[in-house]
Amino acid sequence: MSASGESGYQVVRNEEEQYSIWRLDRELPGGWQAEGTSGTKQECLDHIEEVWTDMRPLSLRRRMAGAAG
Repeated sequence: MSASGESGYQVVRNEEEQYSIWRLDRELPGGWQAEGTSGTKQECLDHIEEVWTDMRPLSLRRRMAGAAG
């Protein structure tokens, strides 16, 4: 644990390219993979805010791209 008593976190992503955070001391739930970023809860949330610019699931983005083409 950090000096603040907060456990470390990591950014995780699922097959639909949706993001979340998960505590480092816990096993990842099925369907989620570590994205590569870890730190405090706020650092992870800040990273997600920077990289997750399109909230639509990947399958929806693909369908919409196909309909447009």
